[in-house]
Amino acid sequence: MRPLITNAWFNRIAAPVGVATFVLIAWQFFCRQRGIPVYLFPAPTDIALKLAAEWPSLLTALMSTLEVTFEAFFLAVLLGSLTAFLFVQSQAIAISLYPFAVLLQVTPIVAIAPLIIILVKNTQVALTICATVVAIFPIISNTTVGLAAVDPGLLAYFRMNKASRLQTLIRLRIPSALPYFLAGLKISSGLALIGAVVAEFVAGTGGRNAGLAYDILQSGLQLDIPRMFAALLLIAVTGVLLFTLMAGLSHLALGHWHESGMGNEK
Repeated sequence: MRPLITNAWFNRIAAPVGVATFVLIAWQFFCRQRGIPVYLFPAPTDIALKLAAEWPSLLTALMSTLEVTFEAFFLAVLLGSLTAFLFVQSQAIAISLYPFAVLLQVTPIVAIAPLIIILVKNTQVALTICATVVAIFPIISNTTVGLAAVDPGLLAYFRMNKASRLQTLIRLRIPSALPYFLAGLKISSGLALIGAVVAEFVAGTGGRNAGLAYDILQSGLQLDIPRMFAALLLIAVTGVLLFTLMAGLSHLALGHWHESGMGNEK
């Protein structure tokens, strides 16, 4: 029976934890040795104390940001996948519409977010749209490439057996695209979080449903730098957890049959 925790998995955890521990100790020593004021650059202990003291309000803000993130991620996966399916069915449609998908990717969200917030009266919906715009391109790009990257021999076999477009899509193209799609999920999940935070910055909405971006803005104005760092820490940890979740999903889906998943099992 294979052990639950292998050396490879232990090293994957131990190495980053060791580096993080060293950086935190050096950071703490530098701040205390130099006597840097907490309102300029707080030490890790200052951030930890602030995080513990104001955890309820920071958690509420995190939940608000996560709500926008998950809504945008769901929409990006749904709309991006449907768009990729459409692209692979018609080369004319792909040639006509793919440049507009690229346009969404290269346009800074801070440039169009104010327009979206003005046009959409519901702030929550506007934030979700902004985050979706940021997160959707990796799904479209990766899934389109995966759906098109099928084995020519298998595609010829399906055509020889007079398989319909739908049968070819479900039984050949989608299984072939799964590794590409899951790779897109890893990128898109982080971009959905970034899009949510950037949209909150632009909107500047406060009140009960304010997200972490509003906390960062307010903390900066009030020179409450430890709270600002605590909010940034929550965003960073959330991003890492989202990526880890998508990586775990990819391993579960691909670990037993695709080389990209089996490569980790050493």
